[in-house]
Amino acid sequence: MERARVAATCAATWIDRSFGVKKFITAIRLPIFFLAIAIALVIAAHRNEAKTAAQKETRPTQLAPAPNSPIGTWTTDYKRAQEEAKASHKLLLLDFTGSDWCGFCIQLDKAILQQPQFRDYASKNLVLMEVDFPRSKAQSAETRKQNMELARRYQIEGFPTLVVLNGEGKTVWRYDGLYQGGIAAFLAELDKARKG
Repeated sequence: MERARVAATCAATWIDRSFGVKKFITAIRLPIFFLAIAIALVIAAHRNEAKTAAQKETRPTQLAPAPNSPIGTWTTDYKRAQEEAKASHKLLLLDFTGSDWCGFCIQLDKAILQQPQFRDYASKNLVLMEVDFPRSKAQSAETRKQNMELARRYQIEGFPTLVVLNGEGKTVWRYDGLYQGGIAAFLAELDKARKG
């Protein structure tokens, strides 16, 4: 035990005489700082990979659904969606989203848009269209161009934004941000818009 204490004292004295304690601490501070940054970057990259894998497409979409879309089917074709809404006397719900990166969009999708009550209501009253602005999901140039035009037309400033149109294309309801009222209040809002 005595030898260890003597060795530690000798090492401290040697460091102090050779470098000075302040110089020694300054000399090791920079490499430790860069090592900490490297470790943080590796951890962040790993978390981002896991998050991206978990946020893969969460709802079924079709580029051009048949006029009698199955429950919960989302289209990405605006012209087709408009025609279907007009022909079936339904409202057209446009979901402006960043489906693979926007946290509030993902929450809205899980809390409202994937719920059985919403899907049941939508099957009877809505044509569903996803207007997506993904960062890592593939999207055709045509769809990207269409979505940019829709965002300009409806003056979208953030995500998520829900816009409900009647058969003539007139906005009858709009909500910007994450809907906080719950599924029942959300459906009541849609029903109020539907009845005029």
